[in-house]
Amino acid sequence: MAVKTITIDIDAYELLAQHKRPGQCCSTVIKRHFAPRKTAATLLRALPELTLEEKTLKLIEAQVIQRRRHLAHALRL
Repeated sequence: MAVKTITIDIDAYELLAQHKRPGQCCSTVIKRHFAPRKTAATLLRALPELTLEEKTLKLIEAQVIQRRRHLAHALRL
């Protein structure tokens, strides 16, 4: 992976460091903050190209059925 060196002042670095999680590098923090957000619209655009294995579809269906049976545990949307 190619890298670039940037210069930031100490205040900017401290702000960046505050958002780092244990074991993360500054690049990860920057990507998390500035990368395009993944939305439902992003998912809908990807669906036509998405293929799922039969096993995966059956697991999804089982999860839906289980949540219908136990509505108290289902998330309210």
